Amino acid sequence: MLREGNRAFLSDDRLQPPLDRAVRLRLAAGQSPFAAYVSCSDSRVPPELLFGRGLGELFIVRNAGNTLDTSALGSLEFAVSVLGVPLIVVMGHEACGAVQAAMAVVRENARFPGNIGKMIQPIIPAVLEAGTCGDGCIEAAVRQNVRHVVRELREDASPIILDPQKRGELLVVGAYYELASGAVDFFEVPAA
Repeated sequence: MLREGNRAFLSDDRLQPPLDRAVRLRLAAGQSPFAAYVSCSDSRVPPELLFGRGLGELFIVRNAGNTLDTSALGSLEFAVSVLGVPLIVVMGHEACGAVQAAMAVVRENARFPGNIGKMIQPIIPAVLEAGTCGDGCIEAAVRQNVRHVVRELREDASPIILDPQKRGELLVVGAYYELASGAVDFFEVPAA
């Protein structure tokens, strides 16, 4: 459904999910999203629009750099254990400012005021793993950051996230969104 929705987005065929009063009343009684999404808070990256999804379909956790902190992990644990979500997607995007800031810390020993420095700390290991990558460095670092978060959810998360994966009830995948084209590449998908 996500791929189909993104294809429609790319071809400017706007999917119009129902948003009428009946849907709102049904959702007021409870939600049953088909996917949880960890996405950057960048205003250019709204998952509902990129995939043509409507109310109650995606459980979205957004923060700069699509990282995992206590709030994000707790939200995902709720989505899996209470809502029964069978899919978690971690999506980075082209020209991510949080990843660029982490790159500046690594390359230039940059410092950021307030909580910005603390916010980008979890991204630094991914930037270091991406290494020196020439012209495509930001893309490589964003993709490595997605891999890092996916790996954490697949290997180092709580049993609430790990056990359903072992039972085949939960899939964790990574994706990359290209701002200019609108295309989403699901690149970190486990082998079948």
